[in-house]
Amino acid sequence: MTDRAQLDEHQLEEELVVGGPERRGRLAEFWYYFRQNRGAVIGLVVFALIVVTAVLAPLIAPHSPSVQNRGAFLLPPFWQEGGNTTFLLGTDAVGRDMLSRLIYGARFSLFIGLFVVVLAMSVGIIVGLIAGYFRGWVDTVVMRVMDIILAFPSLLLALVLVAILGPGLLNAMVAIALVLQPHFVRLTRASVMMERNSDYVIASRVAGAGRLRLMFVTILPNCMAPLIVQATLSFSSAILDAAALGFLGMGAQPPTPEWGTMLAEAREFILRAWWVVTFPGLAILVTVLAINLMGDGMRDALDPKLKKS
Repeated sequence: MTDRAQLDEHQLEEELVVGGPERRGRLAEFWYYFRQNRGAVIGLVVFALIVVTAVLAPLIAPHSPSVQNRGAFLLPPFWQEGGNTTFLLGTDAVGRDMLSRLIYGARFSLFIGLFVVVLAMSVGIIVGLIAGYFRGWVDTVVMRVMDIILAFPSLLLALVLVAILGPGLLNAMVAIALVLQPHFVRLTRASVMMERNSDYVIASRVAGAGRLRLMFVTILPNCMAPLIVQATLSFSSAILDAAALGFLGMGAQPPTPEWGTMLAEAREFILRAWWVVTFPGLAILVTVLAINLMGDGMRDALDPKLKKS
């Protein structure tokens, strides 16, 4: 009996390992496949740390990001000769603490990514649903407009739009959202076209469901997997584009502690003060890399073809 009980327990453990995801709900299934990608888990941890740092910026930052210390211009990091432990990562050309500006800069970068993704995804899903469901001339007009937007280099188009709207963080975010929107439109349209003739959609239509219910309640939830992955990748693209616009002077304006703007202010000090350029660049690199790693893991977890048995 003891051997039999041990055998049954061993079989149960194997079932939990092999067949567990199917039994623990969609969220548990997603996490099961997501954690198989170690890079994605590392990206998630790094991104979570960045989010916590941004949220707790007033508590973590040792100094105000805008206070100028007149006697501490271009101080090097504390481990370098001439450095000071009061300013761990040194100061910029006007004596502002680099560490504090980097911490507050995480707030701006995450806000930019979130705002752009929500705006681009919301409008893109609605337009893509309309184009994919109604087809005909509506689909033709929508897709030709999207093709025109995609024909331009994304950063160049965003730069032109900001030049028209005027320099500023809000206008830069709107321009970036417009540039990223066609990707959501095309993905939504393709998914809707695949799902609109499925049996469950036809059954809902026969049962008397209206167009809005069919589009937003019946079809859309089954199209969200690729859209979530695209949203993750667009998040990193938004941060990069906003940093590029800030570097060109068309995004966030000084003295805003945005990473791209910090790079623009430090251009003339590249050779004699490496830290004012290196640290904002590393912050952008680490954040974008972490988000892209998360996106790869989400793609593997949400795509049935890529799931491991």
